[in-house]
Amino acid sequence: MEEIKEKVMEVVDKVKNDKDFATKFQENPVKTVEEVVGIDLPDDQINQIVAGVKAKINVDNVGDILGKVKGLF
Repeated sequence: MEEIKEKVMEVVDKVKNDKDFATKFQENPVKTVEEVVGIDLPDDQINQIVAGVKAKINVDNVGDILGKVKGLF
């Protein structure tokens, strides 16, 4: 489980810091994650990583939006 968490954070960092990679992830998240992982994992593990990355990105985006809204007041 720890390995999946590490891979999620690795992909999240790449998505946040590389616009081309972010575009690839949006277009085909499974294939993009497989490229980062570098090994052929079972679909359930790849899907866990994809779901984790999407969740982390969404949480971070909500935090950014809330920070901007708070800054208005």
